[in-house]
Amino acid sequence: MRVLHVITGLNAGGAEHQLRVLLRRLPHDCEVVTLSNPGPVAEAIRADGTTVHELTMKHNHDLTALPKLRRLMRDGRYDVVHTHLYRACLFGRVAARLAGVPTIVATEHSLGHGVIEGRRTSAGVRLLYRLTERLGHTTVAVSDAVAGRLRAWGVREDRIAVVPNGIDASEFTFDARLRWAARTRLGIAQDAVVIGGVGRLEPTKHFDRLIRAVAEVPGVTLLLVGHGPAREALEQVADLHGVADRVVFAGAVGHAREMLCAMDVFASPSDSETFGLAVLEALACGLPALYAVCPPLDELTSPGGHGPPDAPGARRLSAYPEALPRTLRAELACLTERRGGRLPIPDVVARFDTGRLAASIDLLYRRLAGHTLQHVEGAHG
Repeated sequence: MRVLHVITGLNAGGAEHQLRVLLRRLPHDCEVVTLSNPGPVAEAIRADGTTVHELTMKHNHDLTALPKLRRLMRDGRYDVVHTHLYRACLFGRVAARLAGVPTIVATEHSLGHGVIEGRRTSAGVRLLYRLTERLGHTTVAVSDAVAGRLRAWGVREDRIAVVPNGIDASEFTFDARLRWAARTRLGIAQDAVVIGGVGRLEPTKHFDRLIRAVAEVPGVTLLLVGHGPAREALEQVADLHGVADRVVFAGAVGHAREMLCAMDVFASPSDSETFGLAVLEALACGLPALYAVCPPLDELTSPGGHGPPDAPGARRLSAYPEALPRTLRAELACLTERRGGRLPIPDVVARFDTGRLAASIDLLYRRLAGHTLQHVEGAHG
C-alpha cells in the first residue's frame, strides 16, 4: 500500500516525532510531504530512508499550495493519504479528494479545551474543520479526551478511531555520558539538581508556574527545553523573581533524550495536554514525572488518586499552582534518599509501545481500504 503523510511542519514537536516513530514501524511504502518549516525531524525521517517532499506555504491562507498538493497526490498514485495537524488536515483532505485518493485518514494530535495546537479556536476554525473532516473517512484521536472534544465539535462517533500515541522506550534510555555532555554544553554544573520541562514555550504550557515555584526552592536549576512565542515573557518572569541565573533555556532539540538525561526531576504543569507524551518519555528515562494532565495516565488513575498504580514514578500535581513548590521539595527529598539514582521504567510505558501504534494504524488502513474497494465494486456491479 502506498501512503502519503501530510503534515504542517517538520521542525520539532510531539506530532512530528510521532510521525517519525510511526513511519519506522508501518509495513507500507510511505512518503511524507511537509507544507512548511522542514527541520530536524525532516532530516531524521530522511535519514531513516523515507522520502520527504517540501511545499513552501507562506501562511494558512496560501491557496497556491492546493494544486501543488493535488498534483503530488495524483502523480504519486497513493492508496492512502494520512494528514497530521490543522493546516495539513484542511489542505490535505481537500487535495486528496480532488486527486481521487481512495482512502483519507487524519490524526488529531492537539485539540484541547478551546485551543488547537496552542492557538485559541474560533467559530470559523471549527466550521472549516467540520467541513473538511467530512471529506475524509476517519479521524484518529490520540486519546479519549481528544475523541470527546471531536464529538463536541460535531464529528460523528462512527468517524472517530481512538489510537493512543506510541513511544519507543529504548530511544530514551538513561545514559550518564549524555547527561555529562548536555550539562557541559548548557553550562550546568554536574552536581546541580535539575528540574526540567519539555514542550513548546507558549502560555498554555504554564512554564511560568515552574519558574515561580523554583524561586521558592533554593539551589535548584530549571531546564526548559523547547521554543515558542512565550520565551521572552518567561525570561522576564525569571528576572522578576530573581532566578534568571537558575533558569536555562535550551531551545528546540531534534530529540529529547539528551535533555532528559540531564534532568533529575521532570515537571509538566500544563493543564491542557491532549496526550502528554513528554511525561511518558520522562518515565522511560527513569525520571520521576510530575504532571498536571496526562490523558493516558489519567485514564488509569482512580478519582482522587495521585498517579496510576503501575507508574510509581508519576505523580499528578495539585490543581492549585501554589502547591507546586511544596511538591517539588517533596520530590527532591525523595531524590536525596535514593542518592540521585534513576527509577525503574514503569510498566505503563510498555502499554504505549510504538509497535501497538503501528499495528493499529495498519489495521485501520486495511479496514478502510477494504470498505472503499467494496463500495467501488458495488457501484459498478
